[in-house]
Amino acid sequence: MVSDVIDCNVVFAHDVEQVCAVLSAVELFPRFFTGLEYCVLHESASRYLCAVGGREHELALVVNRRNQPIITVEHTESGGFVRFTLTALSPTETKIDITVFRAGLGGAYSPQPAGNRAVIDWVLAGLGRLQDSLSGTPTSLVSNSGDSRSIQLAILKTMITSGVVRAARPDRAFRQLNSLAKWGFTLGGGFAAATAKSPDEIAVIDDRGTRTFAEIHHRSHRIAAGLDASGIHPGSTVGILARNHSAMIECTVACGMLGVEVVLLNTGLASRQIETIAARHQLRMVFVDDEFDSMVRYLGEDVTRVSLSSHTAIPRRRTLEHFVAPPSATFVRPDRPGAVVVLTSGTSGSPKGALRPTPRGFGTIAAMLSRMPLRTGERMLIAAPMFHSWGLAALQISTSLRATVVLQERFDAEDCLRAIEENRCTSLIAVPIMLQRILDLPEAVRSRYDTSSLRVVACSGSALSGSTVSNFMDVFGDILYNFYGSTEVSWATIATPDDLRASPGTAGRPPLGTTIAVLDAEGTAVPMGSVGRIFVGNDMLFDGYTNSEPPPTTSARGTALMDTGDLGYLDCNGRLFVSGRDDEMIISGGENVFPGPVEDAIANLPQVGEVAVVGVPDIEYGQRLAAFVVGRGAAGLDADMVRAYIKNRLSRFCVPRDITFLDELPRTATGKVIKRMLIEPPTAAGT
Repeated sequence: MVSDVIDCNVVFAHDVEQVCAVLSAVELFPRFFTGLEYCVLHESASRYLCAVGGREHELALVVNRRNQPIITVEHTESGGFVRFTLTALSPTETKIDITVFRAGLGGAYSPQPAGNRAVIDWVLAGLGRLQDSLSGTPTSLVSNSGDSRSIQLAILKTMITSGVVRAARPDRAFRQLNSLAKWGFTLGGGFAAATAKSPDEIAVIDDRGTRTFAEIHHRSHRIAAGLDASGIHPGSTVGILARNHSAMIECTVACGMLGVEVVLLNTGLASRQIETIAARHQLRMVFVDDEFDSMVRYLGEDVTRVSLSSHTAIPRRRTLEHFVAPPSATFVRPDRPGAVVVLTSGTSGSPKGALRPTPRGFGTIAAMLSRMPLRTGERMLIAAPMFHSWGLAALQISTSLRATVVLQERFDAEDCLRAIEENRCTSLIAVPIMLQRILDLPEAVRSRYDTSSLRVVACSGSALSGSTVSNFMDVFGDILYNFYGSTEVSWATIATPDDLRASPGTAGRPPLGTTIAVLDAEGTAVPMGSVGRIFVGNDMLFDGYTNSEPPPTTSARGTALMDTGDLGYLDCNGRLFVSGRDDEMIISGGENVFPGPVEDAIANLPQVGEVAVVGVPDIEYGQRLAAFVVGRGAAGLDADMVRAYIKNRLSRFCVPRDITFLDELPRTATGKVIKRMLIEPPTAAGT
């Protein structure tokens, strides 16, 4: 039984003004009080929309300072409220008397209070986190790890649940484990193990036809033998410039078998950048789709070009088939498999090569599967480019699942839906702009295709806006998983559909064997809810850049942690929120402002298709925000409408003074917005 009026109190070791300030910041309450999903300003500085249990409630904030500070947060629909009355006990101590009237936002938040004690515990727990924040208590560290035995048991359980490990014929199980022992947990080892278990199952479907696991494994072995015979040996380095197709996979696997380092070249690079990368890595050979010939045409004569196109039209150009040796051909297996170098996106400068480590065991696979319900026998459409770490990771995990991978050389939103229907795909691996392009299709077009087979849509590669999250799940169901990570740290957190429904802007929680810490400049964990630098610890931190030092590392609880370069915070539910890149934060009028929340807010306008916000110099405030907007449809939208909308949702420092309307935003091949291109060259678009 819950009383209409419930009273309690607590003492903070802080002065009245500090306590009054934090209790008046209603928009920050979801970081500290469980069950609150988000709070945003609504219509005026004293009204908020607060989401609880998927439903929005209007809250009113009243701050009375006449005699003693009294802060009241009222639920306007039910008349219920929480009132904080502050009394200064000393210059450094403040007593807070709390009165709760009609608890629970009309009974909306979960879990519903079982009695007065539950209400008091909920209030005091949230206030305790607020006090920790004021005190600087280092609480922003979340670990999904444990001792070695518990981790191994958790990995085994995940492997059994997903079907990766199960009872099998002893001879096939032996061949499967023997293949992993021979080739390791590499891409080649994955195909070898899948061949030992399910040789005749379809591994890849693309525009060129189909390949079984056995066909890819044996062809890759023959290609490795052919490369060896042509003078490409362990220690050599080659480049691959290609779209998603089976030849790209076979080439990558063959080089790994041979101990050759592979540099995966981004198809969005300029020819001069490729020349620089070729010289830096001393490439001996470049495997390239014919359509990208102009990008490698001026490489030195010492770099052999090999066509990955099924029928090359370039005179005197050898194709991959030239290197497919006879079935009886062999080569000496190297001491270690060839490394894979993935290039960073280069959105803010020249791309760098990141050496991807070889997985040490099933832990790498278990980490992803612990938060995403992928299963053996998946039919997985990998739309994300496989030269990117996200697409490559999906390909790697597909072999452990013995999944049939569906590939398309070019992404087209409608073709993607058609492929899902035709192949009855159960999972889609994509980058955020792809989901946005699918949502941009007219509803009449989307409804032509049966996508009911989809169980998992996994997205990564760049920030996924809250509006895209909500819109996508409203259309396709609660099947979206947001994967936050980077080329350097591999994975960090994964947001499940439940996480995203509760907080569409969250990056989620750490998967198995992963530690997340939000640290200050001295490497100490910041309080929960406070913004700091995001550090990650797992078994797949990269081995360093090929041309410079790795990001800063530190340690916590005996775990090595690597800097992501992002800023963010952890909330009371253990969910991570990414505020933005360290170099994107601006200081406007003394206030720290991130473009991300402004982009999310503008993206909620129905007339907006895409938006990017950047910081620009300002004489008066030091810096200010500038927004670049791509309109949606024929609906009218002007700069004043955008400014008025942001003014009513965020602080005045978040209102972009400059608003430019564009036909499209400059993006990398993986869909990341290249923000430097928005402010460096002059633009003819109006404001």
